[in-house]
Amino acid sequence: MTTVTSPLAGHAIGLAAVPDPVFSGAMVGPGTAIDPVREPTEAVAPVDGIVVSLHPHAFVVVDAEGHGVLTHLGIDTVQLNGEGFELLASKGDTVKRGDPVVRWNPATVEQAGKSPISPVVALEAAADALTDVADDGDVAAGGALFSWA
Repeated sequence: MTTVTSPLAGHAIGLAAVPDPVFSGAMVGPGTAIDPVREPTEAVAPVDGIVVSLHPHAFVVVDAEGHGVLTHLGIDTVQLNGEGFELLASKGDTVKRGDPVVRWNPATVEQAGKSPISPVVALEAAADALTDVADDGDVAAGGALFSWA
């Protein structure tokens, strides 16, 4: 069982509320989303593992059980071409839950006309593999988001 924790402080809103059909329809995988606090912040690793994919706006950490967790910082933020994002880790790094991966400012993303809502997705997971999914309420960075069997 893998416990996936929040990479960001904010409000858990669930994937259905994400303003992007790919995420809201769980096409990438099941999970939840965070509407982050509007201040400069660091997105942290949601599990212990290896950073297997790293872009300014998104990263994937795979844990020892082979569970890949995608953190996508905002919606359509790839269009910002990395502007406003600072990588704090490198692809291939081993990280511990809570280690900083990307520094960014959700308020700046919003000012650029993009949504700062950040999906946290269990890649290639069956919808029924997740339990205790946080989909409403405030969450701290490092707070439990869901369990993955």
